[in-house]
Amino acid sequence: MIKPFRIDIPQSDLDDLNDRLARTRWPNEVADAGWDYGFPLARLQELADHWRTTYDWRKHEAELNELPHFTTEIEGQNIHFVHVRSAKPDAGALILTHGWPGSFLEFLDLIEPLSKDFHLVIPSIPGYGFSGPTHERGWDVVRVATAWAELMHRLGYDQYGAQGGDFGAGISLALGAAAPDHVVGVHVNYLPTRPDPDANLTLSPSDEARLDKIKHLMANRPPYQALQAATPQTIGYALTDSPVAQLAWIAERFAHWTDPSTPVHDDRILTNVSLYWLTATAASAARLHHDAPRRIEPCPVPVGVAVLPHDITQSVRPLAERLYDIQHWSELPQGGHFAALEVPALLAKDIRTFFLNHQADS
Repeated sequence: MIKPFRIDIPQSDLDDLNDRLARTRWPNEVADAGWDYGFPLARLQELADHWRTTYDWRKHEAELNELPHFTTEIEGQNIHFVHVRSAKPDAGALILTHGWPGSFLEFLDLIEPLSKDFHLVIPSIPGYGFSGPTHERGWDVVRVATAWAELMHRLGYDQYGAQGGDFGAGISLALGAAAPDHVVGVHVNYLPTRPDPDANLTLSPSDEARLDKIKHLMANRPPYQALQAATPQTIGYALTDSPVAQLAWIAERFAHWTDPSTPVHDDRILTNVSLYWLTATAASAARLHHDAPRRIEPCPVPVGVAVLPHDITQSVRPLAERLYDIQHWSELPQGGHFAALEVPALLAKDIRTFFLNHQADS
């Protein structure tokens, strides 16, 4: 059963957030620390003060409620999604999946350009936001993909494309593997390519540089990732009890993973952080790092890739082609890990090009 959904955060929750922000106990900071020790104190205090005094959740809540929200239950788990139907008579369908520390909010600026040609389904991953929290183990990338296949079936879409970045890329590829007769193609804007000593490939100098960057990342696992993969419950206590902890945890990723020329507006970051805070889903969202399978799922459907110059890593095409049926490859001139937020026009154009060209060829 699919039910309409409206965002309506109790005022008591907003008052509690404001009270907690006002009572923040700040740590000291060494002189000229910069980013050497983590998130700089002055910048975090600036964001926290804006969150408490001038940021208006109700304004953003009202804007979000202009979209058609729904919920349904799949495998005992509540699933929230936005469903925007195109006015185009022969429109295709796309399911767009976010990652961590993002949310369905990532795709707000893609709705207008993409809905000209596609019906859009934009779900929240189980454990995230209004699809959270989860109450049992095992909600990994593959299980989420299976739930997405059921969601699209319930909505009446027999043929559809899938798109995503971060975990959303893995879920979209897993969806292509789980429902190859229904998924017409997968477009991703994040595709890690691990070194393959058996590949026997001659790589260009630029690809070798990309591979070196990937090797460095593999050898120096980011602290947030190690904690969430090993002990998501432990870090969840701090993030669920302190809004400033939640703010620092997420805002640091936006600071490090975005292109300096395409920053994400503070209000968009705060709306995203508010979504995690107001739904108390920091721990359940972090569990995806713990439960995510380490294996690569074969994906038999056509794949399109957009590479962002300031992303965590950049894909190495010869390695990607050993694993996937790459039929589209773009090197975008700007953008980082949060492509839909940073360069929505560029990303929307690339998504449209891949899926519309694939429709024309099929």
